[in-house]
Amino acid sequence: MQAYKLKRGYSPDIERIQSLLEQHFPSEIKENNGKLVTSYGAISEMEVWIEDKKLLVDTVSDTDVSDENIVLDTNKKFRNFLNDATGYTAKECVKQAKKNVTK
Repeated sequence: MQAYKLKRGYSPDIERIQSLLEQHFPSEIKENNGKLVTSYGAISEMEVWIEDKKLLVDTVSDTDVSDENIVLDTNKKFRNFLNDATGYTAKECVKQAKKNVTK
């Protein structure tokens, strides 16, 4: 599970996150105990929820997917989703995660 800080101006609103999931992942999205659950491409299950004004994402990779194009497409869509949801690029998210680990 990964926790992502939201940039100032990005509301911790689960409806906003759901619309972004629908926009980036053309697959069925279910709601389960306040968590949004979907699957797409090389991700067999992805749970997304908001807690303490942070976006939490838990993913399970589909190890049976061997097509490189599917993996690349899934990674691109996931990075774009995180960027739109948090306001931070993938590079900025990694930088923040490293900073949090050293604290």
